[in-house]
Amino acid sequence: MDIDWVGSVRLFLHVISATVWVGGQLVLAGLVPVLRAKDPALPKAAANAFNRIAWPAYWVLVATGIWNVAAEQAEAPTGWNAVLAVKVALVALSGVAAFLHTRARTTTGLAVWGALSGFAAIAAVYVGILLAG
Repeated sequence: MDIDWVGSVRLFLHVISATVWVGGQLVLAGLVPVLRAKDPALPKAAANAFNRIAWPAYWVLVATGIWNVAAEQAEAPTGWNAVLAVKVALVALSGVAAFLHTRARTTTGLAVWGALSGFAAIAAVYVGILLAG
């Protein structure tokens, strides 16, 4: 059995980082109402704690995504680059929206930017599955 150790590490890092970035956003979204009911300051404290691991995970996602493209693009089927462009746009949208969410000062801004970041992140996971074949 031939094992591609480098490729498996690359994919492992990408999936673990996506788990933190995407899954963490979903968990935090579910916790916000409960935290807010206990103390209105708790959601902000939880978000700050999450950001300390979420942003490094996002940048690992970007780095391993570039690594994935470098490793896989030569053997990619027709149309792969178009799907890749959609994924890159979704990842960028998720990151920009999350950044704007951290800067939002109104409830509406927090809701809109948070939802957009989460939606784009979930969509990027789906498009990533399409790319993986």
